[in-house]
Amino acid sequence: MRIDLMSWPEVDHYLEDRSDIIVPIGSTEQHGPNGLIGTDALCAEVIGRAVGEKSGALVAPTIAIGMAQHHLGFPGSMSLRPSTLMAVVRDVIASLAGHGFTRICFVNGHGGNIATVTAAFSEYYAESSFAAHGNSTPVECRLRNWWEAPSVGPISKELYGDAEGSHATPSEVSVTQFAFPDHIKSAAMRPDVAPTASFTDAADYRRNFPDGRIGSNPALASPEAGARLVEAAAGDLAAEHLSWIGR
Repeated sequence: MRIDLMSWPEVDHYLEDRSDIIVPIGSTEQHGPNGLIGTDALCAEVIGRAVGEKSGALVAPTIAIGMAQHHLGFPGSMSLRPSTLMAVVRDVIASLAGHGFTRICFVNGHGGNIATVTAAFSEYYAESSFAAHGNSTPVECRLRNWWEAPSVGPISKELYGDAEGSHATPSEVSVTQFAFPDHIKSAAMRPDVAPTASFTDAADYRRNFPDGRIGSNPALASPEAGARLVEAAAGDLAAEHLSWIGR
């Protein structure tokens, strides 16, 4: 159930029985020669909504711009500073908690968000502790990376092996091809599998990875694989979510 397509009385009615919500969070950044700029946000949204359908949880609008400064050397990429993203996440949590949501699960599509979002959780807990000295309504937040769902890794390994890589992966591109078949792109990959290396800022990233990929070959992506990956990730995360909220 999408909260943005509900009225406030409907949300109020939902809160009479349960207090959990899914918040998709991703990024808007380059994903190699054939990957959509919105890949990370789109994957989080598609899988987050599927988790909501399977678990009966409300699903919030996607936080589509994340911490992606290292991709700013590529046109179309956008980023929030870590401090800005922390403030956004804290305010989303505080808004939802104020209405009675106590279990807030962020379904994440971008590795660069992990440190910042988990730090935002700690900031929220600290603010709550100092304000109420432990007497406030307990709110628990979770960050779940869809690609780390237990059933996803074996599928990626079966289909792509070492060509999965770590950015602009065939798995994430497959998810977007499944969800948006009218927007499939094709492009030559040279070399087939991109190099790997460390990086710092956007200029360093662009020098090391001229076409945007890290260790991957997204030309292997397919809508059929995307369907398998969405079902696997959503099934795992929905089961975990229901266990977490005691249903």
